[in-house]
Amino acid sequence: MPATEQVPVTLQGYLAYLHNERNYSPLTAENYARDIRRLLALAGTTPLPDLKSHHIRRFIAQLHGSGLGGRSLARVLSAWRGFYGYLMRDHGCKSNPCVGLRAPKAPKTLPHALSPDEAVKLVEMPVETPMDARDKAMFELLYSSGLRLAELVSLDPIDMDFADASVRVTGKGNKTRIVPLGSHAIDALKAWLAVREPIAKPGETALFVGKNGARISPRTVQLHLRQRGITQGIASGVHPHLLRHSFATHVLQSSGDLRAVQEMLGHASISTTQVYTHLDFQYLAKIYDSAHPRAKKKT
Repeated sequence: MPATEQVPVTLQGYLAYLHNERNYSPLTAENYARDIRRLLALAGTTPLPDLKSHHIRRFIAQLHGSGLGGRSLARVLSAWRGFYGYLMRDHGCKSNPCVGLRAPKAPKTLPHALSPDEAVKLVEMPVETPMDARDKAMFELLYSSGLRLAELVSLDPIDMDFADASVRVTGKGNKTRIVPLGSHAIDALKAWLAVREPIAKPGETALFVGKNGARISPRTVQLHLRQRGITQGIASGVHPHLLRHSFATHVLQSSGDLRAVQEMLGHASISTTQVYTHLDFQYLAKIYDSAHPRAKKKT
C-alpha cells in the first residue's frame, strides 16, 4: 500500500492516541501531524514499514537543505520516532528506523524578551468593548503568570482563585501547577468576567471565549496580540511566548531565584530554565557597560 494511502487510518489513530492516552493538547497533536505528513510526503510510494535508517537520514538531509534548522529537525525526528513506536504497537510494524538518529545541532539562541517598559506598554490598553476586556485580561495573564498559549486557552473560570491570587494551570503531560496572579491581572480578569456571561454560549466552561461564544482558539490569541504589538509600535513581532519569556526574564532579574522561575514556568528540568540566566547576565552586562567608569569604551 502506498505511504500516502496510510494517512486516514494510521495518522488519525495516532492523533487519537496522543490526545486520549498521552494527554497532549490539540495544538501539540497538530504539530505532530504536520511533521508526520512531511514523512509521508518524503516517503512517496514507499510504505512506512519499508523505510530504513538511511532513508530517514536522507529525508532529514533534504529538510535541512530546504532551510529547516536543528531545533526543528529534532522535533521532526521526535515526532517520527513516536509515530513509528505507535505503528509497532498497534499496526504490526517490525522496526523503528528513527531510533538512534540525531538531528544536526542547532546554534544556541537566547529567547528575546521585551523590556519592562515595553511589556507594560503592551498590556496597559484601553477597554471600550467586551472583546477589549477579554484581550486585556489575556495579555495581562500571559505576562503576569508566564503561561503557555495552550495553557491560556484551556483555562476555565474555576481555575482562578482571586482570594489566593493564584491560577491553577494544566501544562505539558497533563501536569498541574499553581502560579501566582498579579494584581493588574486580577483586576483585568474580574473586568472580563463581569461581561463574559452574555457572550459565552450556554454551558460553555471556557474562561476566554470568541465572538461565537465558544472557547477561543490559539490562532485568535496570536492574531490579537500581534495586532496589539503593531498598534503600540513594538518593533519585534509580538507573540504569546514572547510574554512568557519576558515574564521569566523580569522575575529572574528582580529575584535571582531560578528555582522559583522553574516552578512557575512548569519546566520539568532546571536546565531548561537556565537559559534565562544568560539573559539576566546580558542585562547586567549592559548596565555595567553604561554605568561603570572603567567599562566605558574610549571614543
